[in-house]
Amino acid sequence: MPDSPWLTADRPLIIGHRGASADAPENTLAAFALALEQNADGIELDVQLSADGVPVIIHDDDVDRTTDGAGRVHDLTLAELRALTIAGEHAIPTLDELFEMLGRRPLYNVELKLLAVRDGGLAATVADRIMAHGLGDRVIVSSFSPFIVRAARGCLPRSVPVAHLREHRLMQMAHTFVRAEADHPAHTLVDESMMKWARRRGLRVNVWTVDDPAEARRLVALGVHGIITNRPGALRAALAEAP
Repeated sequence: MPDSPWLTADRPLIIGHRGASADAPENTLAAFALALEQNADGIELDVQLSADGVPVIIHDDDVDRTTDGAGRVHDLTLAELRALTIAGEHAIPTLDELFEMLGRRPLYNVELKLLAVRDGGLAATVADRIMAHGLGDRVIVSSFSPFIVRAARGCLPRSVPVAHLREHRLMQMAHTFVRAEADHPAHTLVDESMMKWARRRGLRVNVWTVDDPAEARRLVALGVHGIITNRPGALRAALAEAP
């Protein structure tokens, strides 16, 4: 398998947060396609299992905020989820549909959206779909739960990187217990001392969620490897104009 650009890119990657979510409904096929039209290097997406075990792309653990329905994602079958609409016209996509639509064009940051000790088969199911589509060198798998990161690491070839997502400085300790290739901190956690820590560990650092050009320039100067943003087109243009 070729080396992953997640581990080898020599410039900061621009990653669309739930797609180009400032300009299209989040986590829809339209938002993901728009991110690529806006010259994003990749897309970030949230994956959960339906009641019948299908990996679907949705952020919240219920459908209430983003669709015209109600209920918890893991209580609804794929057919029930597919009967819902987002912003009146979009469907909740499956992971397979996204991979089939975009193929090898983007990089994928697949967040396993579960905060639990046991993952109910989520990591194994997602790993199976990644490898079935031949996208192992295009994907990084992340989670806020170290237990889920460990499950993903056990299901994926070593060539596929995994990452600890974190919004608290103390969660750096997750890297002590579960080996990962990348750290995905909230951008407010990133300073020179944090970057020195990451370099000592050989970690790639991909930060979230950054829409402000001045903050993006600060992070680039510190040496981050990727920036997750709701506005990939605007952020890329702003960084290109930077002196």
